[in-house]
Amino acid sequence: MPKKKTAPMKKSAPTGSAPKKKTAPRKRAAKKPYRPKVTSELRARARKILGRLEQAQPDWGPTLEFSDPLELLVATILAAQAQDERVNEVTRTVVFPKYRTAADYVAVQSAVLERDLKPTGFFRQKTKAVKGAALGIVERFGGEVPRDMEGLTSLHGVGRKTASIVLANAYGIPAVAVDRHVARVAGRLGLSRQADPDRIEQDLRAVFPEKEWVKATWNLVLHGRRICNPTPKCPECPVIDLCPYPRKTKAVSSASRATLRAPRGRAAARR
Repeated sequence: MPKKKTAPMKKSAPTGSAPKKKTAPRKRAAKKPYRPKVTSELRARARKILGRLEQAQPDWGPTLEFSDPLELLVATILAAQAQDERVNEVTRTVVFPKYRTAADYVAVQSAVLERDLKPTGFFRQKTKAVKGAALGIVERFGGEVPRDMEGLTSLHGVGRKTASIVLANAYGIPAVAVDRHVARVAGRLGLSRQADPDRIEQDLRAVFPEKEWVKATWNLVLHGRRICNPTPKCPECPVIDLCPYPRKTKAVSSASRATLRAPRGRAAARR
């Protein structure tokens, strides 16, 4: 006779053991807000640095031409990946005489504005940014450029750097703007050890008194453009003795310059 199939027996839990309880997933601890660590020695060194830079750069201040907050906002957007001199030429001769209000930027066709902004480079992205910011100004701020960080950064294409420039230079509200020059110089001078622009901004706001924020911004910008380039001109630096940067460059001797200029071997003969 065929054997009857028996159902497999269920394994019973060992006697005396309680059923396992499901544990709720652990919640990740919220990140603590960043707080700059600034010593009195750092503040004193920063004060000396700013004093010397101000003496070396008496022309510190905005390098973009503008006559009202809207013009400065537009010029700052256009200055991305462009020389300020080129932006000033375009805004002075084409953009500002043609577009007087935020509504003018909203009304113009994108193709027309692209043609006007083309000499500044990346003109399609800049056209979208300018029109987007202008639309926000018209729809949410009654055609007036907002005068606070929250309002400015709510506009399309406007980050903290651009907002800080507008607040400080169009409205006279103390602010620190961090561009690539400020970030590089602040790091080399030991004013900040951070890589994130927002944290660098917080460090500089803690290092310098509020009344010096605008002056500090422009002096760091100009120093980064003129002396503290990606390959710094350390022998020309007015704060070299206050700078902890370990890879300082040395002056090139006249003999070394002559050697660099002298033609070499066959390669020189082919020229």
